[in-house]
Amino acid sequence: MTVRVVLADDHPMYRYGLAAVLQQADSVEVVASVGDGDELVRAAAEHRPDVVVTDLTMPDMDGVEATRRLLEAQPELAVLVLTMHEDDEHVFAALRAGARGYLVKGAGGVEIVSAVVAVASGDAVYGGPVARRIIGIFAEVGDEPPSVRAFPDLTPREREVLELLAVGCKNHEIARRLTLSEKTVRNHVSQVLMKLHLPDRTAAALKAREAGLGPPPTR
Repeated sequence: MTVRVVLADDHPMYRYGLAAVLQQADSVEVVASVGDGDELVRAAAEHRPDVVVTDLTMPDMDGVEATRRLLEAQPELAVLVLTMHEDDEHVFAALRAGARGYLVKGAGGVEIVSAVVAVASGDAVYGGPVARRIIGIFAEVGDEPPSVRAFPDLTPREREVLELLAVGCKNHEIARRLTLSEKTVRNHVSQVLMKLHLPDRTAAALKAREAGLGPPPTR
């Protein structure tokens, strides 16, 4: 059986090297390689791969939101996260979105190929550092930041945007603080409103303050 893979990473040279590593394996075929979450969703719909290997930090749509959308459209799809992030927030967000595997960049080629084949077969795969973080997540769940406990369905970036909304930041201020384009900030705000079922950013700011983010709500 040949495992058909779509890759997503916003660093072209890393993506090129990863594709070369995977193509050396007789059991793996890279059918598409893309640079952001929007392209990933389109490529997966077009090529119907067995596995998606994705970074988390990408422009326009991050890997967590892309994973959520991919699995809504193709529940049988296996998503393997390959990223530099191994902190609780990113790991927990990826798992909640439905990722079946999570490796940290720096993993060797043999480990990555094995992980791709394993998740395609239905297994869950976590690299050593990430496995320890997962244990920590469940052992220390009470120590999660307030934004994670209050808004578990938001991605890490969406929670950052919500926290800035809570302190009254406008889109251009959020863009400057997070080093994003205003278009990307608008997209994140729209996702926050949709996921929290709120009509506007004022309501989002109020809800965030009620959850303990930013200044207390005024009554």
